[in-house]
Amino acid sequence: MPSPTSVKDALNQTVPVAPILVQGWVRTRRDSKDFSFIELNDGSSLRNLQVIAKNTLPNYAAVQRLITGASIIVRGALVASQGKGQNWEVVADEVSIVGASDDSYPLQKKGHTPEFLREMAHLRPRSNLFGCVFRVRSRLAFAIHQFFQERGFYYIHTPIITGSDCEGAGELFRVTAIDCKNPPRQASGDIDYARDFFGRSTYLTVSGQLEAEAFASALSKVYTFGPTFRAENSNTSRHANEFWMIEPEMAFTDLNGNMDLAEEIVKYLIQDIREKCPEELGLFAKFVDKELLNRLDFVLERPFQRTTYTEAI
Repeated sequence: MPSPTSVKDALNQTVPVAPILVQGWVRTRRDSKDFSFIELNDGSSLRNLQVIAKNTLPNYAAVQRLITGASIIVRGALVASQGKGQNWEVVADEVSIVGASDDSYPLQKKGHTPEFLREMAHLRPRSNLFGCVFRVRSRLAFAIHQFFQERGFYYIHTPIITGSDCEGAGELFRVTAIDCKNPPRQASGDIDYARDFFGRSTYLTVSGQLEAEAFASALSKVYTFGPTFRAENSNTSRHANEFWMIEPEMAFTDLNGNMDLAEEIVKYLIQDIREKCPEELGLFAKFVDKELLNRLDFVLERPFQRTTYTEAI
């Protein structure tokens, strides 16, 4: 039995492959006189792989009942496609139905709005939009580490639970094991956090900067990249209660070196996803923001403008 081939790798083949094994979820199925055409996707690509299931298959009647959302394993041959808009398709020798679907499955061939998908968080990764978002996020996370590792930085894991307010903003999420309905109290009536799990007030981190600065004083160049939490009750597109933050720290540099690094990483990441995620960015440009690619290229092609403090004020 051959090892599984991802849909992305199958679509990127340059020669026919036989035998081949692909697996994933049915996006659509349509029937002709002697065949069923199945659009298969496994999350590795925005594009689907067409599977041709002949009526000579022993379970062809079950194949004809497949609907969107069913999971299948296909064994067969990857051959040049006779159809338009695709280079390759799989002619199935065997279709194994791993999990059937029924008419209650909520995702259909048509597009769905983010508002609709929000109501079914467990299924929205199967939508084109969210699949693209998280493939790009995955690539960006890899590229962030690649950028710093290529430049001699060390990745530092900083604590998520901390007693420090690194930013000094005071907007922190408290972490406690105290029974909120019956908390221990001091003589003054205040909650006695000395009797909490850590023996003091603790919070979700707002920054790994404190620890990163300490490590930079020993390892010279370090960075953190992890979840950060801010208890800011600002319901805008520019505020998030949880996000991932990059924080580099360098022991021997100046302001210009800091600005150079910031400009370099922004351009590096844009260039990387332009090269590695063209299909995903194309979907964003078509359905989310028509000026996206132009803006990304604008950033790549021009130096960042730098303004002195005196000029700014």
